[in-house]
Amino acid sequence: MTVPMRRLVVALTVCCALLVGATGYGSSQTATRDTTHAAVLVAATPSPTTSAERQKFAKTRFVLNAGLAAGATYQWIVKPARQGKFKKGAHGRKTALVKGALAGAFAYNRLKAAVRNAKGDPALARALAPLTAGIAALKDLPAKLHKGGASSDKAANSYNDIINQVKDAGKSQGAVVHNKVPTTSQLISGAKS
Repeated sequence: MTVPMRRLVVALTVCCALLVGATGYGSSQTATRDTTHAAVLVAATPSPTTSAERQKFAKTRFVLNAGLAAGATYQWIVKPARQGKFKKGAHGRKTALVKGALAGAFAYNRLKAAVRNAKGDPALARALAPLTAGIAALKDLPAKLHKGGASSDKAANSYNDIINQVKDAGKSQGAVVHNKVPTTSQLISGAKS
């Protein structure tokens, strides 16, 4: 008779657990709906951030955008230029030119974003102010890569020089930039933005 008693106790425990769980679920679902509604209301209203938070996020975004620009520039402009892939008659020139042009547009857009991000930190904005003209000049360089020869080397060196100046400006303000090579999809979508 002990076996049926155990089954009865187990069955009674399972039923109570299901009853309590079902009752708790109904009230938690209402509470979840109310909490979600309150969260949407809170998210819809802007919350002020401290200047320290703005500066921290500004530096973080600056480092990310400048790092992506540096990685794209090195991987698809500087390295192929050093290997001579932009020169007329070079093996893989068309592919290198397409990737170089995309990387150039991507790097230009990421550098513009990095300058916008730097405006959140006054010291970083002052450090980058002299570089804005150089960054703006990068807009026309992808076309120069196509010409090949000395003009493509000059364009690659211009990109590399601006990237190094941006890295140095960031480093002087505590925002150390490391090369981060973007994925191909990031390169394509970032070149369009």
